[in-house]
Amino acid sequence: MAGNRPLRIGVLTGGGDCPGLNAVIRAVAKTLMHENLAEVVGFLDGYDGLVTDRSVPLDWAAVSNILTLGGTILGTSNTADPFRWAEKRDGQTVITDRSRDALQTFQKHRLDGLVVIGGDGSMAIAGRLEAVGVPVVGVPKTIDNDVPGTEMTFGFQSAVNVATDALDRLHTTASAHHRVMIAEVMGRYAGWLALHSGIAGGADVILIPEIPFRWEPVFEVFQKRARHGKRFSIICVAEGARPAGGEMVIQRTVEGSPDPVRLGGIGRLVAGSVEQQTGMEARATSLGYVQRGGTPCPFDRVFATSLGYVAARLVADRRWGRMASWQQGRLTDVAVKDVAGGCRKVPLDDPLLSIARAVGTSFGE
Repeated sequence: MAGNRPLRIGVLTGGGDCPGLNAVIRAVAKTLMHENLAEVVGFLDGYDGLVTDRSVPLDWAAVSNILTLGGTILGTSNTADPFRWAEKRDGQTVITDRSRDALQTFQKHRLDGLVVIGGDGSMAIAGRLEAVGVPVVGVPKTIDNDVPGTEMTFGFQSAVNVATDALDRLHTTASAHHRVMIAEVMGRYAGWLALHSGIAGGADVILIPEIPFRWEPVFEVFQKRARHGKRFSIICVAEGARPAGGEMVIQRTVEGSPDPVRLGGIGRLVAGSVEQQTGMEARATSLGYVQRGGTPCPFDRVFATSLGYVAARLVADRRWGRMASWQQGRLTDVAVKDVAGGCRKVPLDDPLLSIARAVGTSFGE
């Protein structure tokens, strides 16, 4: 209880969607209602709803039967930032600070705290909101698995499942047509998704941002396989991968977004180079948003529920400024300020790199 009234907590989902968001919303709301008799309010479309005061009550009815649903019942936005609010005026994008509006919405609803479910960008905004008077608790979310302070984010395993299934399917068509098939997966500036799905899908080459690749070692893989009677090959490439001495391939930029760069197109670049230099047919498939959609896998349902529970306990204990986390095989929490705006990349000494190399997988080194 807060004074003589029930604890009141706001919840929002920021950044890109991913499987498991609804499982977290459900766990946070149900835990707080069940154990603390709290009242929970959900803000629509991420920080947009906090700035413009659009919300819905998250009562028992609202959070029932949502565990298996993909997406988020609250909606989300990967462009709304109260401190850098972008809006069109006379055809021009104008950036203003509307953090005061976010604070007023928080105060209007008589909230005691705000649970932010999002990635590193959402955590950076959460940290700034805390500095202006909004007590926050974070839950790490992204299929990219790149949030600092936690060894895993919910949504990642579901995306690995999707990418692995795609690689399995590409194997059959690659074999039938004797082609090099390239699957471009998401991940932004980190290679976790490509690394895990590439190993699970038996990719012959895995290209990740952390290891700028050289073309000749990639081509040598196909030639070696050909000498052993293998007339096809599979490449799993992260959207942020780049050749040594080259740049990441940018698909477009989004004006006014906290993260304006949208990567994409490295798969086509690799396919074109393979055909030109080796004479083998190559086809590129970008999995895109398919990886972010759909129902969460069983692992993510359990993991998201667990992280939501940790967040609820942090709220109940008034441990503001903390983010639920998974480290060294156990649930824990870290400071939001230590997470904000960072990116957890694949370490060059990660055991999975050595394991992949040991079974013959090339990273284009």
